[in-house]
Amino acid sequence: MKVAVFGAGGVGAYFGGRLAQAGADVHLIARGDHLAALREDGLRVESVDGDFELDLPATDDPEEVGACDYVLFCVKSFDTAAAAEQARPLVGADTAVVSLQNGLDNEGKLAAELGEDHVMGGVAYIFSTIESSGVIEHTGGPAEIVFGELDGERSDRAEALLATCESAPGMEATLSENVESELWEKAALICAQAGMTATVRLPLGEIRETEPAWEMYRRLIEEVISVAAASGLDLPYDLREQWTSFAADLDPDSYSSLHYDMTHGKPMELEALHGAVLERAAEHGVDVPMTEAVYAVLSPWAKRNAAGE
Repeated sequence: MKVAVFGAGGVGAYFGGRLAQAGADVHLIARGDHLAALREDGLRVESVDGDFELDLPATDDPEEVGACDYVLFCVKSFDTAAAAEQARPLVGADTAVVSLQNGLDNEGKLAAELGEDHVMGGVAYIFSTIESSGVIEHTGGPAEIVFGELDGERSDRAEALLATCESAPGMEATLSENVESELWEKAALICAQAGMTATVRLPLGEIRETEPAWEMYRRLIEEVISVAAASGLDLPYDLREQWTSFAADLDPDSYSSLHYDMTHGKPMELEALHGAVLERAAEHGVDVPMTEAVYAVLSPWAKRNAAGE
């Protein structure tokens, strides 16, 4: 099984490394100092599930890799369209491109550029980041990917990927027959977690201890669930309680990648998250005041960072 990881950062390099441990022929696509370190010293993963090191081929040129069986697509949502165009050399007649990104519009952008038949939807649940160039730090989370065909079919290629994931150490995998619902389930969590830590600029522990902020956190989850329902998706009835309990057990000092990007002058995934929810809410006439408030506060930051100011 030949696998390319397009965007071999905290998420992509971790899962790519685990698949390589299961025997897959994995190629990492990265850039800058991180790429240089991967080439020079290999991939090092410091994980709560066991550290490991691998010497995997790494490049910034997809043409060097060629067509693959699978492409784990792990770039930030605002880079999806441009990265999809760059990924064309990786896509052969039967290639599956599996999005493991945050946000609600990535699969459509990939399908527009690469063809809908090549695209699988997916989400990743893991806390991992680039600790330093060439080094991935995995600090927690279930280390799970949930993926599936856009039409819900349990295809041979989906089953084959599932089997390899299940044989890989340090990761879990689920094949979904309704991957769009999976995308919305994660959006409910991320819109609350990212939105609140970025908006109030407090770690999760302080948000939990401040009742107005914690109530806003819960209401953000509810609003995403309401928009999903209006869009025809039947999410679990107790999803708010699930995500609230999940958040209650997280590290009290944790923030979010959205907060990190905002405070470090980096482009933000605001449009793929809260912006996408607002767009769907407007289409279906759903009132989402908390989402509107978060978007209004963070939008000037997102525009400033995108402009490099």
